[in-house]
Amino acid sequence: MVIGEISGGLVYSIVLIILLVAWGLWSLITIIRRNKVATLLDQKDFQEGIRTAQVVDLREKKDFDAGHILGARNMPYSTFKASHSGLRSDLPVYLYDQGKALSTRAAFILSKEGFNDISILKKGFVRWEGKTKKAKF
Repeated sequence: MVIGEISGGLVYSIVLIILLVAWGLWSLITIIRRNKVATLLDQKDFQEGIRTAQVVDLREKKDFDAGHILGARNMPYSTFKASHSGLRSDLPVYLYDQGKALSTRAAFILSKEGFNDISILKKGFVRWEGKTKKAKF
């Protein structure tokens, strides 16, 4: 090995480390931004506020029809930018999806539109143990 020569494996390792650090920083920035615009609620707190909030399921219609939180309305994230105008900014908005990635994105959109009381189901619908409803067909 000649002094100053870098092996291919070392280059790949350095690039991989840089990518992992960048991904980690991006994730941290997203979490910090989300915490500024929305509150993460566990199931108990989410259930307590359902009666006074606008509960929005951001999953696609087929997933919504297969089962959703009782009282939720379906606004798939794929059409959310066009359909969120039906939400009232003076009432709390509770968002959920399978996890919380889509809810985080939707919270950013709502925050830019002047919504202040935004909450996200912490572990998403995938871990929901409360009341659900399924489509009859």
